[in-house]
Amino acid sequence: METFESERAPLPRNMIENSMFEEEPDVVDLAKESPSYPIDSDDVVYEPRSSRLLVRGLGENDLDEDEEDYESSARLLGMSFMNRSSNQRSAASSYTRQQHSGSCSKPSTKTMVAGVVVLVLVASMLMVFYFLLGCTFTTAGCQKPNSTMDRIYPISTNGELFPWAELRLPPSVQPVHYSISLHPNLTLMTFQGSVSILVQVLHETKNIVLHSSDMNIITATFEGKEVHFLEYKPWQQIAFKFPEDLKKGQYVLNINYTANLSSSFDGFYNSSYVDTNGIKRVLAATQFEPLAARKAFPCFDEPAFKSTFTIKMTRESKYISLSNMPKVKTTDLKNGLQEDEFEKSVKMSTYLVAFIVADFISVSNNVSKTTVSVYAVPDKKEEVQYALDTACKLLEFYNTFFENDYPLSKMDLVAIPDFLAGAMENWGLITFRETTLLVGSNSSSIDKQLVTSVIAHELAHQDTEFLNVRFKALAKDALNSSHPVSTVVSTPEQVEEMFDSVSYEKGASILLMLNATLTDGEFRKGVIEYLQKYNLSNTESEDLWNSLSQVSKQNLSVSEMMNTWTVHKGFPLVTVKRSGTQVTLTQEHFLLNAKNSTDDSSLWHIPLTYVTDKCSVLSSCKQVFHLKDKTATLNLPDQVKWLKFNFRSDGFYIVHYDEEGWKDLIGALKEDVNVLTCKDRAALINNIFALSRSGKVSFRQVLNLMDYMRNETETAPLTEALFQLGQIYRLLDKRSELNLASRMTSYIEDHFGSLMENQSWDLETSVSKMTLRSALLEMACSLNIRNCATQAKHLFDQWFTSNKTSQIPSDLMRTVFKVAAQTDEGWGKLLDVYKHSINDPEKRKTLEALASTQDVRKIIWILQKSLDGSEIQTQEFPLVMKTICKNFAGYLYAWDFVKENWDKITQKFPVGSFAIQSIIISATSQFSTKTHLVEAQNFFTSLGTKGSQMRIVQEAVETIKLNMRWMENNLNTLQSWL
Repeated sequence: METFESERAPLPRNMIENSMFEEEPDVVDLAKESPSYPIDSDDVVYEPRSSRLLVRGLGENDLDEDEEDYESSARLLGMSFMNRSSNQRSAASSYTRQQHSGSCSKPSTKTMVAGVVVLVLVASMLMVFYFLLGCTFTTAGCQKPNSTMDRIYPISTNGELFPWAELRLPPSVQPVHYSISLHPNLTLMTFQGSVSILVQVLHETKNIVLHSSDMNIITATFEGKEVHFLEYKPWQQIAFKFPEDLKKGQYVLNINYTANLSSSFDGFYNSSYVDTNGIKRVLAATQFEPLAARKAFPCFDEPAFKSTFTIKMTRESKYISLSNMPKVKTTDLKNGLQEDEFEKSVKMSTYLVAFIVADFISVSNNVSKTTVSVYAVPDKKEEVQYALDTACKLLEFYNTFFENDYPLSKMDLVAIPDFLAGAMENWGLITFRETTLLVGSNSSSIDKQLVTSVIAHELAHQDTEFLNVRFKALAKDALNSSHPVSTVVSTPEQVEEMFDSVSYEKGASILLMLNATLTDGEFRKGVIEYLQKYNLSNTESEDLWNSLSQVSKQNLSVSEMMNTWTVHKGFPLVTVKRSGTQVTLTQEHFLLNAKNSTDDSSLWHIPLTYVTDKCSVLSSCKQVFHLKDKTATLNLPDQVKWLKFNFRSDGFYIVHYDEEGWKDLIGALKEDVNVLTCKDRAALINNIFALSRSGKVSFRQVLNLMDYMRNETETAPLTEALFQLGQIYRLLDKRSELNLASRMTSYIEDHFGSLMENQSWDLETSVSKMTLRSALLEMACSLNIRNCATQAKHLFDQWFTSNKTSQIPSDLMRTVFKVAAQTDEGWGKLLDVYKHSINDPEKRKTLEALASTQDVRKIIWILQKSLDGSEIQTQEFPLVMKTICKNFAGYLYAWDFVKENWDKITQKFPVGSFAIQSIIISATSQFSTKTHLVEAQNFFTSLGTKGSQMRIVQEAVETIKLNMRWMENNLNTLQSWL
């Protein structure tokens, strides 16, 4: 799945599935520092409006810290494993063993005393038997581990014991084939459904357990006989109990049900748009990854339970329906309805099933044996051709590259008007945001690049990497709240949280590092072998490593090396110390707040690459040294002036040099910027800012390196420098350090002003040049540097008065619109543009401009409208939050809005989802005071376990603490050096 929105650079976070809303933390990590207030406590008083007292001129308050709220032993023994939210804890009392009631006469005092003594003795003996020997007084004698008697079964909705006590489904029954019939009513926003599941009983069992969520099950039959079912809603499970064991073999389970079309963005959900005539149009679409197929039909909703599917869809004749497979036939029914039946699918997981009912148009073309089609709303029929041409070319490329033809006879790419993710790789029916699929006549090369990259990602569903993506993953993975790429999850919320930049962007980064380590096309050969061997099967990472090891001619255990990168969280810091021709290399776990971390003895197998002053730019210059131990020595054949490790930043690690090493590199860059590749220069900038945040180098050293930037002309290092400085500026601004913020503006103008002033405002064709000028001019206009705002306003006025015939370059549109939005008149014009535009890049940039206003009333209005979906699509709420929180005028109001509307927000977006992660980070990542830290901790604690235990909450707290520490450590340096 592809999520949306990139902050680091206009280049799309294309091959990554989690970046389309996220605002990067301004300053990173917080190590494993326990919060001042326990995050899992429910006993917190929360006052929503308190943050508005933190305005310019008011200092922070020193608040006393509450004592920890220790859970009772009863809760620990009986309920904590359930991991339920506070509003479900009343149900936790049902997790008890059955007790028999009885009565007896009141005993005498003597009898009571004697009885107590006897009871104590008996209890002591029982404890010895139970805890030391693990025995009970039953015919079974001593218990075996994991006996079912140890389980505490949950209580189903009707009060009966639910027969399964684990989040994951039992493996004893597996699906073989689903026959699904659906009839959505797009007037009432409901649907009727029936599913017939052919199941295989692998082990004798009295129960069949599967998933179902938010459904009204009307009838259920098993082998033609009506059966009773139980439901346990917290785990979204239903169970069918049988009086006798089901023998091994195949059986048929039929379920008829009704449900509402989802009002969020997962499951079988309702979507809508307004056409060019102002008429609201409705449709129904699906988004099942990771856990939402169970909202559309009862199913075994885990990836390992692969099956085939046959789908029938009943619709009104004015709509079309689509699914994973080609349509077999259409049957006319009563009342003007029609039923579409689709071919039996390939074997696949439930999360890849998809279907749509809508009034779409399409264009098609053939590639080999596959019909490729692009679908969109009728108003955008002129915007589909580019996507079709691109998809056909990419499909041909992938068929050749992987030596494995696309297995289906059709491939549909569908632009959904109301879609939260960037795209989703459903088999044969790939769904997209309109922005990531459609290209209009005025779209720029950057817009086309976004569409191309997202299509490429979804067709291959493997990750290709860009430099800024790797930097983003490094920033997140440097936090103590990070997690390994391969990790165990135990709740639906944890599954949602795995869709983050560590899973995707770090995963992609370490694969690229491996690709750079292997030679002679070995990586491609290994991937081809892996795909052919495990076609339509579930795999583990070890399977890929083994395939790569088998084709590699190097003396290298891919599995041994890569496991060090997937099973540990974080990444290494490599410290380089050179004395003559001898180089000492040391590795350690890089953490932005290492002093509060637990002892970590993790070691990585690092394929270190390096270049020297003798040869530093060409690929042939690269040399490799495998660092497996804590410390190792590299002996150089000759004397060198300097070394640069991690050539072109292909490796997923940060490098720190001793004082002489940094001095030599900085001196070389000041003498000739081209002595290193632009990727190497960008990596040096990224690394030294990270090292400064961790306390490894002073901020003075950062400024020493930044001096060379006056001679820099390449996009990658310039955009990375602007990003890092912009983060610091926003921290100073939010902290009300007005003098320092002003001096930071002067510093940026001094180093980049002439480059900003020399940028063209005309149409540009080079993607690299557009990326650079977009970053430069957006920074210039936001900080009122030179005459940027004047030029932007002039361009906007020309565009608006000419009825859009005087074109604004697409890459500058957001900058121009943001300047225009700062006046009441301009904001009103842009709101009108937003309401009537059907060009998706233009519409999205207009929305960002509207959200950048400094007018508090407008800020509150746009927050409300984007959440309720009345005038702004709810899918854009994370983007609105991110944009508002960048500016001083709105960031506290946005934080208050999140707190006061949390229940509504989590009704729209699943807890743990990428949208929720983005909202939380946007709202908190620029806090840097004790008062804000305590307020954030109190709020998240008040949410109960489901809110407070999200990993993103820990990340938010870490980030605030890091911001506080960075301010404390560096304000004096900034005062003296800026």
